[in-house]
Amino acid sequence: MSIVENIEVDIKVELGATMMPIHHVLRLGRGAVIELDATEDDPMKIFGNDKQIAEGEIRIDEGRLAIEVTKKIT
Repeated sequence: MSIVENIEVDIKVELGATMMPIHHVLRLGRGAVIELDATEDDPMKIFGNDKQIAEGEIRIDEGRLAIEVTKKIT
């Protein structure tokens, strides 16, 4: 089991996505709002090494932002 404990996995959580021209990206400043294709009720996608492995929901746990896994994807 100690071999598995030392394997590193890059975890990413996607709230949503959008497409925009590069000239819009270059003009973004502090406080800019980017509209995403997801709503507040949509599950967030959880990726491990760039492959979707689960879905989840945002939770506040003792004042800290957390993700609760709601569905595992095989």
